[in-house]
Parts: sequence; structure tokens; C-alpha cells
Amino acid sequence: LSSNNNVYRAGDVVIGGLFPIHLFVIVFSLEGNVYSVTSYLSISSFLPSVSFNQRAYRWLQTMIFAVEEINRDPALLPNLTLGFLASDTCRSEGTTVGAALAMVTGKEASVVGTECGTTPEVPVIIGDARSSASIVVAQTLGPFDLPMVSYFASCACLSDDWRYPSFFRTVPSDAFQARGMARLLRLLRWVWVGLVSEDGDYGKFGVQLLLQELQGSGVCVAYSELPSKRKISHIVDTIRGSTARVVVAFALMEEVVRQNITDKQWIASEAWVTYSALAAPKNLPSLAGTIGFALKKANIPGLGPFLTRLHPNGNYQKSDPFLRELWEEMFGCSLGVDLSVTQSSRRQCTGSEVIREGESQYADVSQLRASYNVYKAVYAIAYAIQDMVACRPGDGVFNGGQCPDIRKLQPSQIVHYLRGVNFSTPVGESFHFDMNGDPPASYDIINWHVTPEGTAEFVQVGHFLSSEGSDDQFHMDMDKVVWGGGSGEEVPVSVCSADCPPGTRHAVQKGRPVCCFDCLSCAEGEISNTTGSLSRCIRCPERFWSNPDRTACIPQLVDFLSYSDTMGVILSVISVSGATLTAGALATFLYHRHSALVKANNSELSFLLLLSLKLCFLCALVFIGRPKLWTCMLRHTLFGISFVFCISCLLSRTVVVLVAFRATLPGENLMRYFSPTQQRMGISLCTLIQVLICVLWLALAPPRPAERRDREGRGPRVVLECEVGSVVGFSLVLGYIGLLASLCLLLAFLARKLPDNFNEAKFITFSMLIFCAVWISFIPAYVSTPGKYTVAVEIFAILASSFGLLFCLFAPKCFIILLRPERNTKKHMIVCVCVCAYECVCPSSYTKMKTETFHYFLTHCRNLSTPHLHTQEDSRL
Repeated sequence: LSSNNNVYRAGDVVIGGLFPIHLFVIVFSLEGNVYSVTSYLSISSFLPSVSFNQRAYRWLQTMIFAVEEINRDPALLPNLTLGFLASDTCRSEGTTVGAALAMVTGKEASVVGTECGTTPEVPVIIGDARSSASIVVAQTLGPFDLPMVSYFASCACLSDDWRYPSFFRTVPSDAFQARGMARLLRLLRWVWVGLVSEDGDYGKFGVQLLLQELQGSGVCVAYSELPSKRKISHIVDTIRGSTARVVVAFALMEEVVRQNITDKQWIASEAWVTYSALAAPKNLPSLAGTIGFALKKANIPGLGPFLTRLHPNGNYQKSDPFLRELWEEMFGCSLGVDLSVTQSSRRQCTGSEVIREGESQYADVSQLRASYNVYKAVYAIAYAIQDMVACRPGDGVFNGGQCPDIRKLQPSQIVHYLRGVNFSTPVGESFHFDMNGDPPASYDIINWHVTPEGTAEFVQVGHFLSSEGSDDQFHMDMDKVVWGGGSGEEVPVSVCSADCPPGTRHAVQKGRPVCCFDCLSCAEGEISNTTGSLSRCIRCPERFWSNPDRTACIPQLVDFLSYSDTMGVILSVISVSGATLTAGALATFLYHRHSALVKANNSELSFLLLLSLKLCFLCALVFIGRPKLWTCMLRHTLFGISFVFCISCLLSRTVVVLVAFRATLPGENLMRYFSPTQQRMGISLCTLIQVLICVLWLALAPPRPAERRDREGRGPRVVLECEVGSVVGFSLVLGYIGLLASLCLLLAFLARKLPDNFNEAKFITFSMLIFCAVWISFIPAYVSTPGKYTVAVEIFAILASSFGLLFCLFAPKCFIILLRPERNTKKHMIVCVCVCAYECVCPSSYTKMKTETFHYFLTHCRNLSTPHLHTQEDSRL
């Protein structure tokens, strides 16, 4: 150690100290882009042109103050005197390691204040300020169990107890700072941020820890830059051009201020958040409103006067080679007569200059943070030695309960006792080391305010407390915060994509971070009633559906074809109208039941057919209204039985017509099998089969009311309908109707060429064609129609087929009865068919003509030389 680089005071136990009193300045010029790397902050261009670090010199003086305070304390180490040996590391890893080795070996000479030019061996070292230098020294001293207590090396990598077994520190690990930063970003909903760090262990590990804390938190990193790796201009362009308004900085660059980047909210690490050299008025347009985590501030009683006691003419001058530089730096003058080139323009110091508190970095005791860590480091060592001194033989922790010999103090013994220290500092703070040699984390949240005079003020707006194995305590007073980036009193918004409004969900943009997304409307049946970047759609519960805005679930509307619906009213009117028309036709036939036309059309079958048609029209009304158990059971059974009854009557009439006119063989008398009695039995039998099917259906699996939603089981409306219960039963009912209708159509088609006055087969054919066409068209329409309109389709099919039967079978007859009564006579109804030269058959079952008339026609036909068909006899008859 050179006498120009260390301060020494003898004692029973000498504590080493490593402080970066001087700074190297390395300037790189890359195609006109100049940047400086001079300290762990990468901010040398903000510093004065000289390399003397007043802040580090205050740390050194704080160590001296703590040593003297302990030596004066009668309760702490009363029989021991602490000494110190402090060296300047010049912010160089090589110089730091060299100074540390010189301290622990005691082989270096020329130390001011020592006898014979030698130094005692130092059993414990306080330092260094930088993580990079501390790592190198800890790796060097660790294998020899030489303790080292750092006051500012916060790299989380130093918490590795296996790699650095003898390393302790009074500054919290950066892991806690990263945790606090992540908590701050989440609290303020800053989810789109940029990262800037220095090319060193502090910056690299700090960014790495922060990224780990941000994983899964919804916060995305827009960019992460290292100033020494790329051109400064490119990094500045990245910061300026990014949509991220919040920048987390473990380092700061002059170019940011020079380029007048004023729209960013800076989040500072503890390395520079309270560094007054950065808070110069010229930098405040860019940096005002900065928020950062600072080491816990403390007020150390008596330190201010202690710092201002120095004077170059005092006795202390002889043992402190740095005082002269401090004096010349603070007052801009020169001491001595040998002036260097840089000092030639300075005035001569008068000696009347006085150091006053707060007028310089050195004398500023308003932000004692790193200085307080130095203070705690000295006390931690003192209390460890105190525990060693207080050891009683037999109760020691070494072999056989031995206690350490304070006169032959071993560094490994200090390591052991440092792990167990637990004390309260003179300012009232409880302190201890955890198993990794780290202290509890305690940070002040600092906000940069601008005073009316245009200077910066570091205002505490919150705090963050954290330690391993305990819950974090985070508090921030938003009312005190002045925001950066020109936001004023409003919290800046830093997002890649704006929050999705209620009713939408976020969809991540392909190839971009999760914070960059598009807002898509929720699907039907889903809602989102919150605003946020992580909004998602949730399905509404059962019996609820989303409103049109997709922001709330509302009860589903119960929907069914009611009598109040327009469609229900129309169908009801049509149904009643059809039943009324059928009743009118029935009344007409009853009134004219003795007329030739009614008799010729088998009045009994006509009455039954009209009655069944009326039931078909009226059964449509059962399909309208709120489904109930009895209505559901009545719907399909009444429909099935009514239509089978109707088609059975029609089938019976068709068979009679066909048999009457197809009996061509002599002596053939098939009509005896189709007398009115047999016809009634046939109709009853066909209908009874359908009745049995319906009874079995109702007994085994009857139709019942049910709720039907849309095709996916969801919908804004719940459609109340009648569930068929048994698909087999329903299919048998419809299949039986279809079978009878097909048979009737076939027979009517075979009888289509009968005499003109017996066009009954043609009308039956037309009615069956309409019937089949309607019900074949009904199937796809029923399947494709949504909601309550499926019931409307079914009603329409019932009414359409019923009207087809009514109009085709009875409209022509009613027309003749009511409007052409002259045609409603026997002579217009008589038809004789000569099937051969020797036989004529007249259907007596259709026209109950008088015997003489029948014989007249029989004689007339037999006189024909050839078979001839006579219809519509003229007036001769």
C-alpha cells in the first residue's frame, strides 16, 4: 500500500476498509458516438472532471466515526480498542484485490502512521462498494475463511454461501430490490417496460433477477439494453421509439438527457436514485418524477459535525492523504506551491475555508444510506468481537468448548461469530445476518421532486420491507408522487395494448409478447365484466345468457308459441277457420242429406270424414300455448288418431269406388264385402291400431314438457316444447299415418280413369298428393327451423294437409249443392258401365235408384251391340 492511498490508525483489532476514493475515466469514441464508463453507475459524464469521489470519502469518514464512537462506548469492547486501515481501490478490481491481500498479510510497507514501515495483519475487511470487485475479493479470501463485510455490493450472486462462505454485507441483495420493482410495476399496472443496465455484474444480475420476478406477472419487457454492447445512439433511438413509457434503469446515460427524452417514467435502482450529482438542474427536464428504491435512510447522530471538523491545517491532515484533494475539490483552490497543469488556473487556498453541512456531496448528511451501511458494518464486527470476548471457557463453540483468544484472533473465528450477531444500532434499528450473510431488506421508495428554485428534492413516498421467510411489506403514498414523462398528477400509462373493455377478451398477437393483444368480442353466452389486459370471457351459468353488450348474464327468456304471438294468432285463426269451414260443409251435407249428390257420395262416410277433418283442424290448437304434461300427451296422440281416422275413411271410400268399377267378371259380387257395416268395421279397425300405438306410447314413455336451447345447448332463449319421450312411439305413429296415406294414394291412382260423374278417385288422388307433399316437405323444414317456429311448422303442416283434403274432397260437392242445384239430381248421378256385350253393372251401392230405372238402363245397355260406356245421359233419359 502506498502512503498516498491509505489511512491507518492502530488498535487492538484493526479493521480493513476498501473505498473507491478515486475513479478511472475511460472514454470510447465509436464513429462519433462517445460514452463513458467510469463507475458502477456508468454515469461518469455526469461527474465533475476530476476523479475524486466525495461520496466514497464520506463512507471512509463514516467508518472512522463508527470506530471512534465504539472506542468511546464503555459498554461495547471496554477493554479493546479498534483500529482501521482504509485503502483506495480506484474502482479497479486489480487494485482492490491487491489492497485486500496487502491488508490480510501485513506485508506492505509505507503506510502512514505505522512504525518500521509495516502494517499489522487485518482479520476482517469492510468493502468493497462494487459487486464485481467484491466477487473477486470474496473468491480470493473465501478459501482462507477471511471475513469480508460489504456495504454496497448488492449482487444477488453473492448470496451463494457455498461459493462465498466468508462474505457478509449490510446492503440487501438485489433479489429483494427486483422483488420490490416487480411489485411496483404490478401495482401501477405498468405492463410494458424497457430495461437499461450496465455491462457489469450489478446490471446483468439485476436485470436477470427482475426478469425472473416478472415471469407470470403479466409484465412484458419491450427491450433490454446494455450500453457497452451497442452504440449509444441506437439505444437512445430504441428508448425514444418504443411505446413503453416506463424504463427500469440500473444505469443511466448522458445521451438520454442530451437527446431531450422527456416522455419517459424512470424507475431507478438504489445505485443512482439518491445520487445528487445526477440530479443537477440541467438533467431534471428528463429525470424529474423518477421513482426508485433507495437503501434505508438513517440519521446518524454526530456524523455531520464529525465530517465538517476537517481542516488541512489540523492534526488529522498528517494521517489522511485524501484531505488535501477533498479541500481543493470542494473549494476550487490549491494547497501548496507545486501546482500541476490542471491546478495552474486555480487560486491559492487561504485556509479560512470552512466545510458546512449540505454544501457538498461529502458534507450532505440528508441521504445517509450507503454511509449507514458502513456504519452498521463496523458495529456488526464490533458486536461479533464482543461476543468472542464474552465467551466463557467451557461454553465456547470450538473444540472442547474453547473460547477464542482475542490476543491471537483468527479470521475464521470472526466468521463464526458474525453469523450469530443480533444487535440494535445506536439509531434503534435491529440488525442481523441471515444464513446467506444477507441483512433484512429495507428500502425507501424515493421520488424526484423539483423545488421552486429548480433543484431536485429526494422525497420518500413509500417503503418496502422484505426478508427470507416473511411476507413482504409494500406501501406507497400515491398522493405524494410526482410522475415523470410529463404526466404531472396522472399516473403514466405504459401498455403495449390498451385494456380490453367489458364485453371483450384479449387475444395475443402472433409473434409478440403477451402484453400485446387485440380485443375480441366475447362469444354468445359469454361475458366479460372487467376492464384489463388479462380480461377473459366466462360462460354464463345455466338458465342465463349474455346481454347484447356481453357484459352481464341475464335470465334466459322462456319462449314458446303462445296465443299472444302474431304467429300464434294467425295459426289459431286459420285453425278455427278450417274447423268452421269443415263444420259448414258438414252442415251443408246434413241439410242436403237426401239429395242425389250426398247419397251418391256415401253420406255416412262423408259425415265421418268431415268429423275427422274437424278434429284435425282443432288439434292444431293444442300445439299453441305453454306446454304442459296433458297438452304434450294430447298433442301427438290427438294428431295421430285424427289423421288416421280421416285417412281410414278416405281409404274406405277409395276401395269401394275401385271395387265397384273394377269388378268385371260375370257373376262377380265383390260389393257384398264392402257394405256399410264392413266399411265401418274397417275404419274402426284402422283407427284402433293407431289408438293402441298411442296407448302404449303414453304408457311406456309419454311426451312431456322440456326445455330446448339452441343447437349447441345454449341460447338467449329457452324454448319450451313437448319432448316426444319415445322416438320409437312417435315414429310408429307417423309411420302408420304414412302407410295408410301411401296405400290410399296408390288405390286412388289406380281408380283415376273412372267415369266423369265419379271423379271421386281423382279428387282423392289430388288430396293425397297434397297430403304427402306437405308432410315430405315438413321434415327438412322441421329440422332446420329454430326455436318455437318448429311448432309453427308442424301446425302449418297439419293445417295445410287438412285444407288439402277439405278443398279437394268437398269443395266441388258444396259448389254443386249450393251454387248448381240443378245438377244435384238423380239423372246427373246415374252411371252405367257395360263391361261386355252381355252384362251391364250399375253400382247400386252408390246410387240407390228405383228398380224401373235400373232395369231401363240394364235393357238399354244390353241392346248395345258392343260394350259401351254411358255417362251423363242427356234429356232422352
